[in-house]
Amino acid sequence: QVQLVESGGGLVQPGGSLRLSCAASGITFSHYTMEWDRQAPGQQRELVARITYGGITNYADSVRGRSTISRDNAKNTVHLQMDSLKPEDTAVYFCHARYEYGSLEHWGQGTQVTVSS
Repeated sequence: QVQLVESGGGLVQPGGSLRLSCAASGITFSHYTMEWDRQAPGQQRELVARITYGGITNYADSVRGRSTISRDNAKNTVHLQMDSLKPEDTAVYFCHARYEYGSLEHWGQGTQVTVSS
């Protein structure tokens, strides 16, 4: 059974930092590109950051320079460090696994991030 379990969300003040983590099980982690996506109320889900098994990263323009995605292939985990958070970063953040050799993909349940004073 595939599981992607997110943790690390919460309430943070503007300018603060959070580190999101995702633990994957039930997949061959080395075969998946890992993403963090987010969905704000009334908005479409959007890509925040992506990292391939080999470590190639991509970021949305809205978070580039403020966020760092990383993965630990030995522990089947992926992390998103977010700094200088803004109220517009408020959203549910989802861990997303994309199979690098086909169309298979998996999603976590999401973790709420709220940026507010």
